[in-house]
Formats: sequence, structure tokens, C-alpha cells
Amino acid sequence: MRAVVYDRYGLPDELRIETVPTPSPAARQVLVKVAATSVNLSDWETLRGSPLYSRIGGLRSPARRTLGSDIAGWVDAVGPAVTRFQPGDQVYGDNLVLKGGFAEYTIAPEPVLARKPGALSFAEASTIPQAGAIAWQGTEGARAGQRVLINGAGGGSGSFAIQLAKRLGAHVTGVDNASKLEFMRSVGADAVIDYRSDDFTRGGQYDLILDLVAHQSVFAYRRALAPGGRYRCVGGSVGALLRVLTIGSLAGRLTHRRLGVLAVKQGPAHFEPVADLCVSGDLDIHIDRTFTLDEVPEALARVGEGRTLGKVVVSVT
Repeated sequence: MRAVVYDRYGLPDELRIETVPTPSPAARQVLVKVAATSVNLSDWETLRGSPLYSRIGGLRSPARRTLGSDIAGWVDAVGPAVTRFQPGDQVYGDNLVLKGGFAEYTIAPEPVLARKPGALSFAEASTIPQAGAIAWQGTEGARAGQRVLINGAGGGSGSFAIQLAKRLGAHVTGVDNASKLEFMRSVGADAVIDYRSDDFTRGGQYDLILDLVAHQSVFAYRRALAPGGRYRCVGGSVGALLRVLTIGSLAGRLTHRRLGVLAVKQGPAHFEPVADLCVSGDLDIHIDRTFTLDEVPEALARVGEGRTLGKVVVSVT
């Protein structure tokens, strides 16, 4: 089978197409013939080996030679003890541990997969598992009349999060670079901020902040929270995440605010509710561009450089 592989951390030019053996599923594993794989910021980080947490399992060299976790395709074969799927089933899921989505076939543990809704294309389904789970959990608890800010709102998770917060009745502010301001408005943001010209931590207070790219100080984030407000970060620099984990809890508690890192729960139970809303027409899926397997380096660069409006998808089959 054809697969996009790399052997050391670096830029997209480290990636190359190779013909490699098709893997065989072990117990509780499924062999998936990949139709589409969406690109996440986590793929870019694991390609670069930065931030440092992206090297978990492979400090000096990548633990997995093929990236791509948000997969959609057909079950080709099943290993022993698999009970939920059989060959021919259409499935999708976030294969975050084993990855391998930028290839014609990949192995995935049975529990990470769900049956693909018939109303969604493979490309559409591949956009949901990781980005949808982050957005679903990151906006949980938002209520009508509250002020919600999403930092990094122009990408995949952000575009879902804007819509979910709006469905809950919140006033939503999206933060990203200038090229994404109109896109964030089109998705539903009530207000937009270009982070390159305005610091959102000095422009008002919010009841909920979902930060997908944390880089500032704990005290800046606390300043941007209304009394009783909550700050949740998912990605960003190691230093910022560590500060939120250590100083953030105490600094927030002293002023009746809550600051913390969102520990995203994985699996179908956490992304299928988003897929259901997409099927019903209550959420829109925004695919920025679709690339081929040979164009994976370009697809990763587009995500890593912050040029996407929504999700980028690699069409494999």
C-alpha cells in the first residue's frame, strides 16, 4: 500500500510516499481502507516535534511513521474479539494513538470507531472526531446571554465551537488572524478580533474563554474573565499550559474565576453528538480544501501556518 512516512521531526519536506506492507489487525483492532483523513493541528505538531508534548512516546524520533488520526473509510478486515464491525462497514473516528491515516490502509482499535452516518460523505465525517470533540467539550456549559470568546476560532475546532456556542444562545467573539475575520462572521461569530492588532485580554471580560492556542500569561487570561468565569485551554506552548495547570488554579480561585486545561475525552460518545447535529442541519461542516495523498506535505503546511478556514481534508481513496 502507499503511505506518507517520515523518520525524523522537521518540516513537511521530511515527508515522502513509500510503498509499505499492508498491516494486519490484532485482537480488538480493525483494518480500515481509508477514504479520507482530515488534518489537525496535532498532526503538524507531531511532524515538527514541537511543542514537547507532541513527542510523547518518541522523544528522539517519531513513534509512528505515518501521521493522520481523523479517519473515515471502510472496514477491510477485523481482528479477533471485534464484535461491533464487519468488513464493508463504513466507519470514522479519531485514531490518535496509532495514527496512520495518511495511507491507503490503517489499523485502528475498535473502541475509537463509530459507524459513519449515511448522510455524511467520507470527507465530511473525517472532519468531526477530534475537532468536534474539542468544540463540544470546550463549549459545554455556555448559556444564553453569556459572553463566550474562542481564541483560534478560524480553524476546524473553532468553526464548530462558534456554532455550538451560538446554539446555546451565547454572544460569541472569535479571535484569529485578519484573513479569517470574515469567515468567523460567516460561521456565526457576533464579534471578531485580529490577534495581531488587538489583545483580547485587554478588551473586555467574558464568561467563558476557549483557548485553542494559549501563549499568554495566566494573569492576562484572568483579567479577561468576568467574575465566576471559566477559562479552558486545549493547545498552545508548553510554558503557557504549565502555567495554567500550576498557577492558574490558585490565581483563579482567589478571584472567583476558574482557569484550567481542558482534558479532552476521546471516543464516539464525545464526537457523535456533533455528527448528529451536522446530519440534522443544525451545524455546518466547513472544508477549506481537499488534497490528495501526494499533497499531504502541502496540506500539513496549510494547517501549520494558520491559513485554513475550517478543516483541511486529504482524499485517500
